Amino acid sequence: MLTTETDIAEGIQDKYFLKFGTATRETVRVFRSPGRINLIGEHTDYNNGFVLPASVDKAVYFVIAPREDDQVILYAADLDQTYAFSLDDLSKPEKSWPHYQIGIVEQIQKKGLKIGGFQAAFGGNVPVGAGLSSSAALECCLLFALNEIYGLNLDRFSIVKMSQKSENEYVGVQCGIMDQFASAFGKEESVIRLDCRSLEYEYFPFPMDDYLIVLCDTMVKHSLASSEYNTRRQECEKGTAILQQYDANVLSLRDATPALVEEHQDEMGDVVYRRCKFITEEIQRVQDACDLLVQGNLPDFGKKMYDTHFGLQDEYEVSCPELDFLVAQTLDDDSVLGARMMGGGFGGCTINLVKKEGVDAFEAKMKQAYLEKYQIDLPCYRVKITDGTEEVALA
Repeated sequence: MLTTETDIAEGIQDKYFLKFGTATRETVRVFRSPGRINLIGEHTDYNNGFVLPASVDKAVYFVIAPREDDQVILYAADLDQTYAFSLDDLSKPEKSWPHYQIGIVEQIQKKGLKIGGFQAAFGGNVPVGAGLSSSAALECCLLFALNEIYGLNLDRFSIVKMSQKSENEYVGVQCGIMDQFASAFGKEESVIRLDCRSLEYEYFPFPMDDYLIVLCDTMVKHSLASSEYNTRRQECEKGTAILQQYDANVLSLRDATPALVEEHQDEMGDVVYRRCKFITEEIQRVQDACDLLVQGNLPDFGKKMYDTHFGLQDEYEVSCPELDFLVAQTLDDDSVLGARMMGGGFGGCTINLVKKEGVDAFEAKMKQAYLEKYQIDLPCYRVKITDGTEEVALA
């Protein structure tokens, strides 16, 4: 069973040599880019607010070597599938998994930068569909690798922005910048407060001596997710337009306060009011949560996580019965400091801050309860906060 990060990287390297032979052993390099979690600050990104992500020890790995020609050969080790293309033909294949890599090559070319062909095996242990942003990890990993191999002189910020653009423009997903940013800029035992307007960021300590972060994966993704996401954006914009009439400085909900929202509740109507109430409170919650981390006060930080969940459940209405059920199971558990749904909503994971000595009992209880309620085996992932995108030295 593959356990450590080194085991996984070595396993993909072995598959690379099986696929491509050992002739390129001297030029082969290995890179990793982690998945991410978000502790607090949900749906605040497109409202120009703050988020509080961290990169974790579930990662994507690329084992990669340059070629003498202009061919790119990609081997998806976990799928046992291969896709090849030429650098002068970046047309979209029917298979969706190569879209992320081709999108990165396209961004390099759009910048007027030159690379040669390459061959790569990639894979990892970021659970797909659980809300840990495996796609952002993949994009950052490949671009970081090509930057190193071909001396493109891109800084991390450029890598993040180009990775986001490749997902927006080639893959066609209108993601914000948080996922790529957290993957590339992660720092061990630290969370990142990212200002989604200015892109200024600051690290805050998140010591993991006594606690573990456990993700519980509902294994569901309700079809509402994408349409409701767009609706929420529109509702926030509607609220902003109303508030702007009274304060010209309100360009987004980032500029509003819960008090201002309260003042104009009647004009907004119930739904828009509740959306704006949640967002303005959530933006403030990220700031308050960071103050608690500076104080080393994780119990009160955990309470903020619960506040976020109940806001997402009742005011922003992006939760679902499975997520609410999992959070409810933790409320009378002394080993849990905080729990909430994580990500866009309507499925995915809950994130739980659990005392180390209570983790085994916590997971057993959650799995049993979920199985009885939904007849689904509940995957639980224990994650540590680690460094961001980097090259890996294997023996």
